[in-house]
Amino acid sequence: MKILVVGSGAREHALVHSLAADPQVDGLFAAPGNPGMASSATLCPLADPTDPVAVTALAREVGADLVVIGPEAPLVAGVANAVRESGIACFGPDAAAAALEGSKSFAKDVMAAAGVPTAAARVCTTVDEVAEALDVLGSPYVVKDDGLAAGKGVVVTDNRMTAMAHAAQCLNRPEEATGRMPTVVVEEYLDGPEVSLFCVTDGTSVVPLAPAQDFKRALDGDEGPNTGGMGAYSPLDWAPTDLVAEVVTRIAEPTVAHMRDRGTPFVGILYVGLALTSRGLRVVEFNARFGDPETQVVLARLRTPLGGLLYAAATGTLAAHPPLRWSTDHAVTVVVAAQGYPEGPRKGDPIDGVDQVNEPAYVLHAGTAQSGEQLVSSGGRVLSVVGVGPDLGAARQVAYAAVDVISVRGSHHRRDIALAAEQGQVWVPLPVRD
Repeated sequence: MKILVVGSGAREHALVHSLAADPQVDGLFAAPGNPGMASSATLCPLADPTDPVAVTALAREVGADLVVIGPEAPLVAGVANAVRESGIACFGPDAAAAALEGSKSFAKDVMAAAGVPTAAARVCTTVDEVAEALDVLGSPYVVKDDGLAAGKGVVVTDNRMTAMAHAAQCLNRPEEATGRMPTVVVEEYLDGPEVSLFCVTDGTSVVPLAPAQDFKRALDGDEGPNTGGMGAYSPLDWAPTDLVAEVVTRIAEPTVAHMRDRGTPFVGILYVGLALTSRGLRVVEFNARFGDPETQVVLARLRTPLGGLLYAAATGTLAAHPPLRWSTDHAVTVVVAAQGYPEGPRKGDPIDGVDQVNEPAYVLHAGTAQSGEQLVSSGGRVLSVVGVGPDLGAARQVAYAAVDVISVRGSHHRRDIALAAEQGQVWVPLPVRD
């Protein structure tokens, strides 16, 4: 089976890393990929991963049996539609189904129709509506950009002025920039720990992967600005034993059934972002693809060959796929970020020490590029360093020992990824205190 992976980040590198270990995969391509993927996949130039015509043409050129779309932007742009219409199997939802991530207001409508438990919310198109919603829903304030924002469109704060400023910034964008009226969603604050659960689906059947927890804030102690994610770990030993089953029956299956019934079947990964609140399970958000950095730790523990699983989902045969097998090991990933990330990451800094990292740790590239013989930074989140061990403490030790041998000038990373869980505590994200 020949597989084309679309994307260039650490999530896509994690996919390539796992697919390369699948004996059914005899041809692996990444477009545009990154320098770290080159040892496992053939890198294919692709100027615009959101161009349906270009991606489809490349899939034909390499003879792909399956296209796996990593990032959300190509899905929202309809790349999966075009690939499927060409007769090539594709893992990832069509544009209409990807609106579950592309529009938070649409996702709220779907959750309401499917009876999915989630936060109370108001959809707002003016600052006056935002002000009223903040009054009704109260502090801490949660304001979300309705569209795609690379994981950084959410503000959770107990400062009303900060919430209003974020809403105003989102609403003041020109309509032509997004093709629709600027909108924000104001939600009630959900207390309790957060969990990410990926559900593989072919539009009918649902197969859950292992849950993970990620860390969004830039600095130790949950300080600093929101980011796309600074680290993650799996499994969650503190989570209720019936959590995955409850998510599948109360959230994933009703959502997939509703999407199918409305004529927009969802095929791919339904990413369920959860809060385990004092009032029970609540959905924080849906995404339409694998999450980053959670994918890095979830796939580190998956023992079932990934290619066959994704192909079964893409071809509507997931119900016949054998049960998944998991390692009993724990996995931790730590993101090494460029100086200035997330506000204004610096690019072009030399990266050294990656070749000194040995198993059971490994490095997944994200924002990297090759400058002659030198590996350099090219994005905000530069590397994801994965450590695996028999328990969480061992996995953390492996991951951080590997981070310590890597040098990226001016870079920063959190030292407390999975620390609370290692100490037997349950970590709960806090709103910005200012």
